[in-house]
Amino acid sequence: MVQQVKIELKSEEEDGTKLRQITLTGIKPTGQPHIGNYLGMIKPALELAETYQALYFIADYHALTTVKDKKELIHLTHQATATWLALGLDPNEVIFYRQSDIPEVFELSWALACFTAKGLLNRAHAYKAIVDDNISEGREEDKNINVGLFTYPVLMAADILLFGTHVVPVGLDQQQHLEITRDVALTFNRNYGDVLTIPEAVIRKEVMTIPGIDGRKMSKSYNNVIPIFAPSNQVRKPVMRIVTDSRLPEDPKDPDECNIFAIYRHFADADAVAAKRQLYLDGGLAYGEMKKELFALLETTFSAQRDRYNDLMDNTDELDKILEEGSEKARDIAVPILAKVRKAVGVSP
Repeated sequence: MVQQVKIELKSEEEDGTKLRQITLTGIKPTGQPHIGNYLGMIKPALELAETYQALYFIADYHALTTVKDKKELIHLTHQATATWLALGLDPNEVIFYRQSDIPEVFELSWALACFTAKGLLNRAHAYKAIVDDNISEGREEDKNINVGLFTYPVLMAADILLFGTHVVPVGLDQQQHLEITRDVALTFNRNYGDVLTIPEAVIRKEVMTIPGIDGRKMSKSYNNVIPIFAPSNQVRKPVMRIVTDSRLPEDPKDPDECNIFAIYRHFADADAVAAKRQLYLDGGLAYGEMKKELFALLETTFSAQRDRYNDLMDNTDELDKILEEGSEKARDIAVPILAKVRKAVGVSP
């Protein structure tokens, strides 16, 4: 069972020297980010770099399960790289690399697959969801399911275990993947001894679900997102379309039931949030004005990052260079751990 880990300074001793524990975040290239991505994943993951040795990687081979166009995959990889750099990732302070630049990941994936029960993968949420949809629509059970999708959790386990990762920030929708990783690592260790580090989850409940403009979870699949790096007019439009109830400005309102406030409270300072909350409760708040204030707040927060993102996307050679340099640092960690695995199972070192 995955445990929630309190975010605090962690360290291990090696030759009398304290080493920070490792946190790892995988970034699947899926296009420009929205507010939900930033609050639910990007910001919490970047904060972990303050207390852990942080690794971040672009999961381009994971994207191959759905993205079959070469140019699209390259573009999405550059977008994801530029996004994290623009939002504060410092490649000089963390290790930032591309999954496909680490061949050890794929060798370890095979070794782990040999210790992964098929029944465990049968229960994986992503796989089950497509199977259930196929059955409900009267299609063959495994229609449109490739082996990459089915074994996705094994590759994810290799991503994590190859670096001796101690903690992994996850949302509820990915918690099962970490449970599978732990299960596979424990099975491997029962056979060979304490070779692999067993990771724990970091779950930030306060930003677990960010509502979109229609009140459902903010998601591209619902078309209810507020983009971060789009031009100002394309940010303002969805903000002004956030769904509210029909209460008049003078009516008291519950801030915790308001989709605008649910986003506003993550960007305004504590005093402004407290004052706005009281205004909701007392009456006197107009939703239209609240939307305008939220838009202005988002512009203040992200305008500089938007410019940085656009500059980075105009220089993709620099993005590739950053990822290549990061892969060299990542392999310094990965190669010795894979060597331990190879020695443990009895293959050529």
